[in-house]
Amino acid sequence: MVRPVTDDLFQLNGKIALVTGASGGLGCHFAKLLAQRGATVILTARRTALIEEAAEQIHKNGGRAHSFTMDVTDEHAVSDTFAAVESRVGAPDIVINNSGIVIGEAALKIDQSEWDRVINTNLRGVWTVAREAGKRLVAAQRGGSLINVASILGLRVAKGVSSYAISKAGVIQMTRALSLEWARYQIRVNAIAPGFILTDFNRDYFDSGAGDDTIAQIPQRRVGVPSDLDGTLLLLASDASSYMTGSVVVIDGGHLNSSL
Repeated sequence: MVRPVTDDLFQLNGKIALVTGASGGLGCHFAKLLAQRGATVILTARRTALIEEAAEQIHKNGGRAHSFTMDVTDEHAVSDTFAAVESRVGAPDIVINNSGIVIGEAALKIDQSEWDRVINTNLRGVWTVAREAGKRLVAAQRGGSLINVASILGLRVAKGVSSYAISKAGVIQMTRALSLEWARYQIRVNAIAPGFILTDFNRDYFDSGAGDDTIAQIPQRRVGVPSDLDGTLLLLASDASSYMTGSVVVIDGGHLNSSL
């Protein structure tokens, strides 16, 4: 039977979605988007005031949201947060593994402590959240959707960001490995690999001459905006992608292909 393609296909009514790194940038945008589509959203991050403010904005717009302070590099904090969310709201059906940091430094110059910060947040933190979500879904005998936020720098390289590129390459392989192991439990694990997306964190760079040079290398000749990721995120979060797992979806204006 062919299921009709309607707007309802991408609705998330009745779903609980947990978003890491939701205090700003893409994470906050993702949380608001999921709430607009009917999900009850759990915003997590280390910056408590910012996720409380974002949750309040969602409430004012008619959505449902809760905020929980969580550091993804602390496995006990992750476990405790998932337990608190499950007790207070319910077990998440959707997890957006978005936490990440960038330290722009050449490989011969980066301090070991800075390397550790990047790997602990971008790779170990993503692993910790993914495994906690997977353990709870398996125990509950429920399926779900886990979406890891990778980067095109996990598929190509650039100078001065080796730690970031290595961490995101690890996220991509993690996505594929977990999708293989968890498919039998109806847990789908996919990733998005954005190119350059304009946020408050990089706005000054893209307003500079160096930013103009970067944009000139993108085939579409523009930097992306957060809404450019909306369709893919909703596809992977919803039942519209029920037969997708282990996929890495590149959203970059053609940038990856231009470097091959």
